[in-house]
This record gives sequence, C-alpha cells and structure tokens, in this order.
Amino acid sequence: MLRDKYNLISELYELKDDASNSGMKVCVRGWVRTNRNNGHIGFMAINDGTCFDNVQIVYDIDKNPEFKETSKILTGCAVEARGEFVITPEAKQPFEIAAAEINLIGDCDSDYPLQKKRHSLEFLREIPHLRPRTNTFNALFRVRSVLCGAIHEYFQQNGFLYITPPLITGNDAEGAGEVFTVTTREDGDYEKDFFGKHACLTVSGQLHVEPFALACDRVYTFGPTFRAENSNTTTHASEFWMVEPELAFADLEDDMKCMESMVKYCINAVLERCPSEMKFFNDMIDKEHTLIKRLREVASSEFKVMTYTEAVELLKNSGRKFQYPVEWGVDLKTEHERYICEEVVKGPVFLIDYPKDIKAFYMRLNDDGKTVAACDCLVPGVGELIGGSQREERYDVLTKRMEELKIPRESLQWYCDLRRFGSVKHAGFGLGLERFILYLTNIGNIRDAIPYARTPKNLMF
Repeated sequence: MLRDKYNLISELYELKDDASNSGMKVCVRGWVRTNRNNGHIGFMAINDGTCFDNVQIVYDIDKNPEFKETSKILTGCAVEARGEFVITPEAKQPFEIAAAEINLIGDCDSDYPLQKKRHSLEFLREIPHLRPRTNTFNALFRVRSVLCGAIHEYFQQNGFLYITPPLITGNDAEGAGEVFTVTTREDGDYEKDFFGKHACLTVSGQLHVEPFALACDRVYTFGPTFRAENSNTTTHASEFWMVEPELAFADLEDDMKCMESMVKYCINAVLERCPSEMKFFNDMIDKEHTLIKRLREVASSEFKVMTYTEAVELLKNSGRKFQYPVEWGVDLKTEHERYICEEVVKGPVFLIDYPKDIKAFYMRLNDDGKTVAACDCLVPGVGELIGGSQREERYDVLTKRMEELKIPRESLQWYCDLRRFGSVKHAGFGLGLERFILYLTNIGNIRDAIPYARTPKNLMF
C-alpha cells in the first residue's frame, strides 16, 4: 500500500525477507532520530510512526556534495528520502535505504529537548506532547492501541453488546463521594443548576450498564471514568479508562471464567502483534528481563481460587513482616496480594468472598451474612488486576444494605427497581485499562500509561 506515492516504513519491514525486493526504488518520510557521519558517509535514522522500528538512510557525501547540508540536519527534523531499498542480512538492521535524495520538510530548533541520550520518565512527563517520539512511549502507545483493539475483539467475538454509558451522572456508583462536580454555578445551589440537581462525572459505568445486561444478556462498557481522590501513588489517576462487562444469568464462577479468558486473550494478542515493542519492554524496562516469560506463563496457566479468609490466615502465619498488619476484615494491600500470588500460589489467583464491610453495596451477600460474592484477580508483578462480583439481585437485601451504608435510595430507585422487574442472578467486573498496561509493560507509573495524565495539581495540557 502506498500513501501519496510514498512508502510507509512498516511496509518496508514486510518486504525485508524477500531478496528480490532489494534494489527497488522507495521514498519515505519521517522524523530524524539520529544523524551522524564520518565526513564521507552519513547515517540517518528516521521513524514515520507507522511502526516501532526506525529505518536507516545511508548517504554518500563524497559522491554527492549536496549531502554536506544533509549532514547538518538535526534530530527532530522532518525529512523525505528517496533511494534504493537494500536488504542487509549481515548488518544490525535488516535493510537500509541508499539515498539518492534527502529533502528537509520541517526544520527543528536546536533546543529540541529529545536529544540522543537517556531521558528519565519524570522529565518526559513534563513534555507529553513530545514524548511519543521516544522509543519508550512510541512502544507504549502502540501496545495501548493493540490492547484496546483486543479488548473489543474479545467481547465482540463472545457475543457482548457494546454500550456507552453517560459521563455525566447523578450518583456515585461506589458510594465513596469522591467525585468531580459538574456545574454551571458558583454558589453550589444545585437546584437552580443546569440539571436541577447535583451532577458529577462518572466513577463507573456499571450501574448504567446493568439494565442492558438484564435486557441483552451480555454487555460491556469501555470508556473514561473519573475519581476526585487526592492520591499521588503510582497506580492512581483522576481520569482513566475502564472496561466493565456485565453478564446476565451468571454467578461469580462465570464471572471469573470471563476474566481469565479475557486476560489470556489480551496477553496473547499483545505478544503476537507487538513483538518489537514487547522485546523493548522486556530488555530495556523490566529489570529482570523476564517480562515476556512471566506474561506467557500467565497466559498458559490455570488461575487458582482462594478465599479471602484463607489468604488472611496464610499471611498471618507466613513469618513475613509486612508494612501493613493483616487481620480479618482489613482491605489487603499490594504487598499482601503479591505475596499470595508470587510466593504462595506462584501464579495468578482469584481471591473470593471478601468481608461485606470493605466492598460495595451492590455485591451479593453470601449465606454467612458476613461476606460477599466478590473477587479480585491477582497476578504476579502487580497484585490486583481486576475486581468483580456477583451482583445482589434480591430487592430486599439490596435496599437493606443501602440503608446500612446510609446510601440515599431516591437517586438509585431505578437501580433497585431492576430487582422488582424480572430480576435474575448476574455478575460483572471492572478492569482499569491503564493498570493492565502497567502490567503488560512493567512501566511502573500510571502517569506513563495514558497520553495526558490527570492527577492532583497536574493539568498542564
């Protein structure tokens, strides 16, 4: 495929294994990553954004004096190069372009911040408009794109209907109250506001998508959500993307099967479609250089199941001194979760049947009256990856639980009514896209897993 009679670098990589292509005339456009010369021969690496790998342009200054000006082209400039496609199986790169002509399309000032040196992730967060040009973020946002596509593929291929819930809502799905208010007023008089009541940005699409599950069987949402939580940890952001499927006629076991198969499908898709990018993360980002190995092990393993109560006993009897003490009824921290899946199970595991007091009001109460049919999917290297539950389908139990937690029923009566009109058992889960990206790339900070991070005191762009 040609674009305006110019070759894409991604296309050239598809031609590299056929020796008969050597010698063909090509023309590429892109941005200069490096440009060096020894006074006689010059080597320019450019990338056009269509794939992770660069292409090397070789220009002969002795044969063409015009290339003396080419040798002055700076990193960051946009160029167009015409020449001969040369396959180089014995060289570091599989092919190169022997240039006949190199033209400057877009000049670049000398204070361009992305020079040929290692830049810290902290520095790159200050220039998110330029960081996609680096290897790290070029690779990361390719993985993000492929992962998003794989998520949609998985649900579409398994009969799920895609639903887009509202971003502006009148309720807080989790009951935590940490929401961003949407208003046109400065006095807080919401009765006179645009919607005539308090409105906020959604923290979850779950409550809005459940009615569709109870009409269409299997549905999912995939979109932005917002939390006004004043947290500056490496795993919290004020704006992030959530995947939230809901399954009718399903219990917690069905829910976990869906989680497991979706995670495996997405891991395999990323490893298959982003080989260069994943090799980069394995070799350059992961300190142990075992990222791909760990992912393959998870994708081929059977996810174990353990109750919260069993996990607490294991933690208490482990002999390990944790930063946060463990007692039944506390919410487990990342250090506890990683110990369970990395040291005890040595693989992915579902923790189930959490105490009701640390979980949301909509989770189904178990027969013991103390726990709910909830689960967290834990994976090595990260801890919790997904949280889900069987939903409370009994009207009286749900409303009583809301009363206990002092959750006003007025704004959620429509949600309760679902339990009066043909209620069935149903389940669902939530997967944070950025958290999944952290797991797949080992990048370490959620601010680096999203194009423009939104965190407390951070709204640069």
